[in-house]
Amino acid sequence: MIRKLVAVAITAAAALMAGCAVTAPAPKLPVVLVHGAWSDASAWDRVAAELRARGHAVTAVNLPGHGKDDTPAKDLSLAGYAAAVARALPAEGRALLVGHSMGGMVISQVAENAPERVARLVYVAAYLPRDGESLYKLAMEDKGSKVGKHWRQDDPKAYTPATIAREGLVEVFCADCSAADQQALIAGHKPEAVPPLGTPVKLSAERFGRVPRAYVHTRDDMAVSFGLQQAMLAAAGGAHPVITLHTSHMPMLTQPKALADAIAAAAATPVPPRP
Repeated sequence: MIRKLVAVAITAAAALMAGCAVTAPAPKLPVVLVHGAWSDASAWDRVAAELRARGHAVTAVNLPGHGKDDTPAKDLSLAGYAAAVARALPAEGRALLVGHSMGGMVISQVAENAPERVARLVYVAAYLPRDGESLYKLAMEDKGSKVGKHWRQDDPKAYTPATIAREGLVEVFCADCSAADQQALIAGHKPEAVPPLGTPVKLSAERFGRVPRAYVHTRDDMAVSFGLQQAMLAAAGGAHPVITLHTSHMPMLTQPKALADAIAAAAATPVPPRP
């Protein structure tokens, strides 16, 4: 009888342990970060560090002609930007693709070109276009932006590169940044190629339209105003999740932890199965 009771107890314990077995957590989505105009990959350094600390593999893409890349302006295009981002996507599986400002145009085109490689798009103070829209078209609708006030271009008819006047850089991009970040912003400013800004995206419901998206609003933005952000999001049919930060156009500098939290939340939001 004792042996039988022991055997029953062992069997029950084994069954209990099997039912309580700890399963390994699913690997976290890799994250690919895309900067905006008049910027480069280094803008994401603090956010990338925060995301890596949360267990994400992170790649910050430096678009051609930006940062230390010296590709001539005449050789830059929206298609070339999209191709550079596509090369940064994981060879297998899908990634969370994050675009800031102009980067929203780029990630939209990448999603159209390769929807099977993108788990979710995250727009951070970013242009969210519809088919046939260009950044220039959307920017011209932005009554709250200060970019036009400080836009400088030697020969608009020849599409020469554009800059933001030195005295306007802080007002446009980072009024709430630290003094050190403001000085770095001014020191690192370089001309932006104009043709990619005027190139319309080509998007379809069957490809771009089936990639889930999230949006991070920047409430105090003077480059891509909060009003335009809301209008673009409404025109596109919304997003999930939608998160609002009370910051300027550069939350990666002013609130890197909060922005990393928002990106991580988007990564953790279940992605519906592809049809």
